Amino acid sequence: MTPARILIIAGSDSGGGAGIQADLKTVTLLGGFAMTAITAITAQNTLGVQGVHPIPTDMVLAQMESCISDIGVDAVKIGMIGSAQTAMAVAERLAGLDGVPIVFDPVMVATSGSLLADADTIAAFHKLMAIATLVTPNIPELAALGGEEIAARFGTHVLAKGGHGEGAMLTDRLIAPDGVAKTWSDARIDTPHTHGTGCTMASAIATGLGQGMALPDAITRARDYVRAALMLAPGFGGGHGPMGAPFTFHA
Repeated sequence: MTPARILIIAGSDSGGGAGIQADLKTVTLLGGFAMTAITAITAQNTLGVQGVHPIPTDMVLAQMESCISDIGVDAVKIGMIGSAQTAMAVAERLAGLDGVPIVFDPVMVATSGSLLADADTIAAFHKLMAIATLVTPNIPELAALGGEEIAARFGTHVLAKGGHGEGAMLTDRLIAPDGVAKTWSDARIDTPHTHGTGCTMASAIATGLGQGMALPDAITRARDYVRAALMLAPGFGGGHGPMGAPFTFHA
């Protein structure tokens, strides 16, 4: 069976826990074929982000075009975007893809608390939300983007993730343009090693969509995968460590 072709547009995490590195592992372990357009290089570990070097917009577009024109794309995952200029240009190019699902993880702050998008870049996110099949904000990101009404405003679906919530149970909500479509609730996994959860979730969903899964089913499998990865966290580093890789994961 030919694997789904997943184009990942995101930043690189030198510590391997999030970003392109987490995306590549996730897509591969879920049976997809991962391609990349790197938007930024970060010096990063479990304690924080020590440096960020955005990739010029024309080089991001060149990476995308190399993949799209030759290999083809079944789904797209967008993570850290690098700059407002890149956000606008990426949205314009992806708008030309016909029927390709797009999952946008609106990365603003790393798990460590380090800023990964400035105010201008966040303001440009509306262009990406307008073309996205699904937007996957956590609680602070959703508030910064304008709340649940962004689903109706941009004609997209929003997975409002509950991982930043309080209490022993956490709930994720899938919001369609006309209201809540589905909810999932599970017990909190008590671990500090959550670096890369957002990247992994979005890439897992994009892989499912690229494989032809319905959106709720792709989310269900992605949630199960992330929870399995959290349970396998190796405990690396002195801060928010990376998750594990569930090589024996079965949907």
